[in-house]
Amino acid sequence: MRAILDIILIVLDLYVWLLIASAILSWLIAFNVVNTRNQFVSTVAEFLYRITEPVLRPIRNVLPDLGGLDISPIILILIIMLIQRVITYYVYPNVF
Repeated sequence: MRAILDIILIVLDLYVWLLIASAILSWLIAFNVVNTRNQFVSTVAEFLYRITEPVLRPIRNVLPDLGGLDISPIILILIIMLIQRVITYYVYPNVF
């Protein structure tokens, strides 16, 4: 059972890194640092969008409109950190 919890924690860590990469890539695209006509950039952007958007969309629907500022990745990262802490401090020690 602890191995499953370890895998869940690793997957959550990986998802946080994917969220960070998605946010950074969106900034790079918005400021024209990278060109989306490049096939590699387009593929990476599409992959990150498909991985992160289903989880971010409900958070964006709940948040009020803040103009061009999107804080939904930050809120999701904080939720993931809360889940990791609950698993680490409350669930993991009680599993045999």
